[in-house]
Amino acid sequence: MGIPSDDEPTPDVATPRPLHDRRVNETDRRALTLRTFIASGFAPRRRGGRRAGDQELLVDFHDPRLLVPVLAMLLLSIADAFFTVTLMTDGAEESNPLLAFVLEEHPRLFAAVKMALTGVGALLLVVLARARVFKLVRVSAFLHALVAAYVVLVAYEAWLFSLLP
Repeated sequence: MGIPSDDEPTPDVATPRPLHDRRVNETDRRALTLRTFIASGFAPRRRGGRRAGDQELLVDFHDPRLLVPVLAMLLLSIADAFFTVTLMTDGAEESNPLLAFVLEEHPRLFAAVKMALTGVGALLLVVLARARVFKLVRVSAFLHALVAAYVVLVAYEAWLFSLLP
């Protein structure tokens, strides 16, 4: 078993093993699945892209600075729901057709549906925060713009509320 002699065949290193001997996984380990999102939520590993061109890809760890605009958006959504219901008792109308339908048919579900829609939208914006829209503007800029729009909306509703007798 020492040094091979001339009469022993030398193993050919360049020939690969037969396919049935190799351990080949049928699925792509990099594919995005529901398990990927759940597992990455509890134990994030990817904080950034590996290459310079990967800076716009989805990651497991999201920028903690996105928490402030998301919480602000959710709190402003609660204030918007309160002002909407209060103003509607004095004759105002809901301009969002989906929420107007929910308010008309299932008034007890109005706040839950409003919070769910806002929460899902905020979640999508956080997940896609590193992406760029039309390769120009990061999605996180839209998150900040929506918070500013919510501030304007709630300020307008507060002004309308102050006009009530």
